[in-house]
Amino acid sequence: MFLLSRDFYFDAAHRVIDYKGKCENLHGHTYKLTVTITGDLKDDGMVIDFALIKKIVEEEILKKLDHQDLNNLFINPTTEIIAKWIFDKLDEEFSKIGCKINEVTLYEGHNNRVTIR
Repeated sequence: MFLLSRDFYFDAAHRVIDYKGKCENLHGHTYKLTVTITGDLKDDGMVIDFALIKKIVEEEILKKLDHQDLNNLFINPTTEIIAKWIFDKLDEEFSKIGCKINEVTLYEGHNNRVTIR
């Protein structure tokens, strides 16, 4: 089994609902998204072309999240909720082409991250 990963970056704003502290106020982050795909080696020597991973993630995720107020897209845009949404969306898209999402890691800034498998 092969695992292929690609990193992406986007900027977005949010505020955490029902939270007492600085994050209850609207603020922004640079998010790093690592998408890991699993699949079998095909006759062309690849599991999937990295360019296709890029195309799918840009169309399905980045166009919807980059430079957005995430509270307009999610009721409570915590990193966990956003990561689950990304995982589910990409799992659906990659299964159409015979691959599977193994893992999504979403970094909120440099030090905090959520991983879903």
